[in-house]
Amino acid sequence: MLKLGIIGAMEEEVETLLEQMENKKATTHAGSTFYEGKLSGLDVVVVQCGIGKVNAALCVQILCDCYGITHAVNTGIAGSLCAQLDIGDLVVSKDAMYHDFDCVAFGYPMGKVPGMDVVAFPADATMIQLASEAAQQVHPDHIHLGTVASGDKFVASPTLKEEIIAITGALCTEMEGAAIAQTAYRNGIPFVILRAISDKADNSADMDYPTFEKIAAHRCAAVTVKLAAMLKSL
Repeated sequence: MLKLGIIGAMEEEVETLLEQMENKKATTHAGSTFYEGKLSGLDVVVVQCGIGKVNAALCVQILCDCYGITHAVNTGIAGSLCAQLDIGDLVVSKDAMYHDFDCVAFGYPMGKVPGMDVVAFPADATMIQLASEAAQQVHPDHIHLGTVASGDKFVASPTLKEEIIAITGALCTEMEGAAIAQTAYRNGIPFVILRAISDKADNSADMDYPTFEKIAAHRCAAVTVKLAAMLKSL
């Protein structure tokens, strides 16, 4: 039976989902509350993981070990790394990689985790297709497919932004996606990352972020609701 794990870092990224869930049952693991129930008729588990890569990976592993999820989606906001992405646009992950994982001194490319067979963790093709269709319904013609870059750093510097672009070629940057991708990849769980652009990842973030954070998070949650309905029909 298909069971979707939904991970968001902040309250704004999961509150809409929790409001729409039915038959919710809450349990706590490692300080995070996991809500098991139904969304769009699909069995789901929703968790607010907290900010950062460790929090994100921890919650995905709990979803795998304690709830037996078969698929995973990360929903939330991100900073744009691409001039073509406007605030409110939606990004569907082709793959995800770290912009701050550095073992270059040992001969690895920037972002490569030693022992892994990929630099960027590939999202599942079916999840990409369904997420793109769902995103198109929510915000037509504002959908972008590409790499998501993650690191334990809020990006608000044009210089850092350019460095991340050079390392990853990503469309957007945030703080959890690649850790979720790596954990799902290692567990053999099909996944996709959904991000709504909340800021430009440069020194305009202080102005843009408070205004658009909630709108962007709720837009991405709306895509997740539609994705759950599509998965239910498979």
